[in-house]
Amino acid sequence: MSERELPVFTVDDLEAVAPFDVHSFTKEDAVDLGTLAVALIRERALDLAVDVVLRDDLVFRAKLGATGPENDFWLAGKAAVARHFGVPSLLVRRRYEAEGRRFEDDTDPAFDHSVMRSHGGAIPILVAGEVVGTITASGEPDVIDHQTACDAVALYLARRP
Repeated sequence: MSERELPVFTVDDLEAVAPFDVHSFTKEDAVDLGTLAVALIRERALDLAVDVVLRDDLVFRAKLGATGPENDFWLAGKAAVARHFGVPSLLVRRRYEAEGRRFEDDTDPAFDHSVMRSHGGAIPILVAGEVVGTITASGEPDVIDHQTACDAVALYLARRP
């Protein structure tokens, strides 16, 4: 990663962003979203892997730069958090931090800490309010992962009829 100023996201910043909620989302849409993410990753010369999952089906995956099999663990873990909570994985982390806690220390039996990772980079995809999938980025500092996924979503929504 080149030297750059990392974005800062507060709970308020993250909660102010409207959810990625559309009336339909197909496999073709997932590929379009993933392709937009790849274009951003290349444009920004990032080392990122990106997944788009729709109803537990990995529809799109790309690994660019120095990413590799080690990113699979993070992609899956961040996506699990976004699916469970229905909000971006970074928002989950920031809410815990605002309370002076760590998600990893929460003993709620609903959280499988062997799978779930509350690090930035996963955004839930909703159809009519129901979580149907995720877009997840991994490989850079988690705020860059989050920003890249958010920017891909914004581009996708701007181009969607």
